Amino acid sequence: MYKILLNISFVLAILILSQENIFANEITEEKDPEHTQSNGEEHKDEGFNPGDFIFDHIRDNYNWHLFSYKGHHVAIPLPVILYSKTQGIVSFWSNKLDHNHTYKGFIIAQEGDYEDKIIEVDSHGEFIARPFNISITKNVTAILFSCFFLIYIFVSVANSYKKRKGLPPKGLQSLLEPVILFIRDDVAKSSIGEKHYEKYTPFLLTIFFFILLNNLLGLVPLFPGGANVTGNITVTMALALFTFFITTITGNKTYWGHIFNTPGVPWWLKLPVPLIPFIELFGVLIKPFVLMVRLFANISAGHIIVLGFFSLIFIFGNMSSGLGLAVSPVSILFTIFMSILELLVAFIQAYVFTILSAIYFGMASEEDH
Repeated sequence: MYKILLNISFVLAILILSQENIFANEITEEKDPEHTQSNGEEHKDEGFNPGDFIFDHIRDNYNWHLFSYKGHHVAIPLPVILYSKTQGIVSFWSNKLDHNHTYKGFIIAQEGDYEDKIIEVDSHGEFIARPFNISITKNVTAILFSCFFLIYIFVSVANSYKKRKGLPPKGLQSLLEPVILFIRDDVAKSSIGEKHYEKYTPFLLTIFFFILLNNLLGLVPLFPGGANVTGNITVTMALALFTFFITTITGNKTYWGHIFNTPGVPWWLKLPVPLIPFIELFGVLIKPFVLMVRLFANISAGHIIVLGFFSLIFIFGNMSSGLGLAVSPVSILFTIFMSILELLVAFIQAYVFTILSAIYFGMASEEDH
């Protein structure tokens, strides 16, 4: 159990660092109506925009939106932590930047190369630089919550086992024990083998429960749910890199021998042009990429489809209130159906990521007989 907690802490550190500065995640903020005017003309209502509606819900954000009431948005401000060459480390709450306000020389860019990113400007509003950003965004907050929640759950279960030695499981024990045994016996042991599966099992349990919990929380519209953690490609990239590094570091001589000197392949496919070794090495690099994209695409696609069906109500409602009412039942039924399907996908994708990781570990630890 405590090996699982160590893995969770390691995952937590990498995921927090990967949030913005590796792939510069798209992070949106509400724009002040005063800044939506151009050339002195009054802002015209463009109506409902399904694209903005969908992507505003699946993107990361500097605050955690709770609900809207009579046009007023209620949100939890989150810490903005920046490093500027001119000011050093600067921190403040994200609500200081709401409605395109400038605070301590920082503002969220509304256009250009750094649109929707925090930039540093001078007293005239001219761009100076983009600071190093390690802010606690919505996704980071969700990751922190899920990690602490998993730590609490597994510490509680571990303590229950200590207190109830030799007794049948109950409560959380009876709920989690079949899942843990399934991952250990049917995923780790069957894919890696009897000899090596134990050293990989803590990591496999960690990623399974981490992915599953965040998949499920992403389906809950109320706080602390609603964050699109596993639909964020930097998060899935970090998880895939863990699998890649573990496979690469623990790979034995047989594993690397099969890559650079594949048995049963004619020599002229290896020398003078190492065609087969190149293909095999390319496959090693493709595996984490496939892991990353599969989880990201499946989770994001589910959210987009659900929000797309929901958007139909407003699209037809803008045409005619009667059309909006007529489409509503159909749209809601499809939304419910897709939500149920997303619930199934949440379990499937956690399992698929885990079993593929186990298969890669099994390939890395396989020995010649």
